[in-house]
Amino acid sequence: MDYSQFLVMKQEICLLVVFLLVFLNDTFLPRKAQGGIGAIACVLFGVYTVLGFFPQILGSYAQMAFAGMYETSPVIATIKNILNVGALIVMVQSLQWSGSEMQRVRRGEFYELLLVTLFGMYLMISSRHFLMFVIGLETASLPLAAMVAFDKNRYESHEAAIKYILTAVFSSAVFMMGLSFVYGLSGSLYFSDIANAVLVSGNSVALVIALAFVISGIGFKLSLVPFHLWTADVYQGAPTSVTSYLSVISKGSAAFAFLVILWQVFGAVYADAWEWMLYALIILTITIGNLFAMRQRNLKRFLAFSSISQAGYIMLGVIAFTLTSQMGKAALMYYILVYIFSNLAAFGVIGAIENKTGKVSMDDYNGLSKTNPWLSMTMMLAMFSLAGIPPFAGFFSKFFIFTSALNTGSVAIYVLVLIALINTIVSLYYYLLVVKAMYINTEEPCQIETFRSPLSERAAMWVCVAGIIGLGLVSFFYDSLLTMVGC
Repeated sequence: MDYSQFLVMKQEICLLVVFLLVFLNDTFLPRKAQGGIGAIACVLFGVYTVLGFFPQILGSYAQMAFAGMYETSPVIATIKNILNVGALIVMVQSLQWSGSEMQRVRRGEFYELLLVTLFGMYLMISSRHFLMFVIGLETASLPLAAMVAFDKNRYESHEAAIKYILTAVFSSAVFMMGLSFVYGLSGSLYFSDIANAVLVSGNSVALVIALAFVISGIGFKLSLVPFHLWTADVYQGAPTSVTSYLSVISKGSAAFAFLVILWQVFGAVYADAWEWMLYALIILTITIGNLFAMRQRNLKRFLAFSSISQAGYIMLGVIAFTLTSQMGKAALMYYILVYIFSNLAAFGVIGAIENKTGKVSMDDYNGLSKTNPWLSMTMMLAMFSLAGIPPFAGFFSKFFIFTSALNTGSVAIYVLVLIALINTIVSLYYYLLVVKAMYINTEEPCQIETFRSPLSERAAMWVCVAGIIGLGLVSFFYDSLLTMVGC
């Protein structure tokens, strides 16, 4: 074995270096000096994130390693950089919470677990062999269960962790069952070999069953309906910092991995085997996510069902990425980047208020604009962006994802986009409920007193607000993604 192949994995190696430095500081620093472990983790990871946007440093040109099991390219490197941006915002938002009296003893463990899960997501995105993909999937999933149970003094956190781990185990078993069918059909676990075998064998019953299991297994990770039942309970019970990480980074990596698997492995039988299967999942996911979001008063459950609905829009980018068009990939990358800023802005406000007052109900936000105008404005911009109201970034992300889907030209996709548009209008109602509580329900006394958020929370929210406004007004970002994917 040529160990120089590991040098192809520059982003993974850099991430492991950051993890080891954080781990060594957490292990060997004197207890009195461990108060800055969160800041050290943020600085180290921030430096790595910035370096990721300089290809000449990390060498993000197309390369293969380990007999084709691992692949990197400028597009893959950019996808990982997008996840890095979201992870960095989550880490900065978590500084106050991780330094609280209840979490102070194990604050380093939170950042170490987060970096390990991110490493697993890297492997999922770069895998071109199902063995490496499963290793990445489990590396990302198992530490997340520990993160969900991180607040060990809360029963809800324990319950959420049990539900998450049981769901993760079950979904992995379903996914592995699908892989067993795939291996039986092709005799290989390489993506390219399976694609060739599928092309030769055509649309068989075993292939449709294998696809159903594979889509179901990844559907749990993406919270696609009907594989979404764990989402609201886990989001509500987990610490808010972990919930925000689950809602954007975990979902974003699963979407990119789903895109690679469906098109590189099963793209040849798209119209015959899994087109209508995916259409049904998208319609159910967007519609049911919207309907249940209307009923929620707990803001973490509210954003859980919102994220379920957003997963349906994300899957439109997967459909749009046809064998002859790369526009869907650019639209998907742009959508997830915008979703990171929008959703983390909302969770930043929720986390800041929860850390200060312990309140997470929408009714507690009545009249918030009078006592905390800055937090109210940040939440309002986040809701506007998630709802797709112009000129904020969420409007353009939905516009590009719909446009890329319509470019496929089929009648079915026009119907699908029409249903998605109708659901977008429906989503305006429940997103504006939060704005109504903050700015219109001012006759009721606000349950949240005036307070000043810590600098770390304010800085993370400033970045998110800048992303919501900047990505909406500057088209350079989307144009760059289009150029990168070859459109």
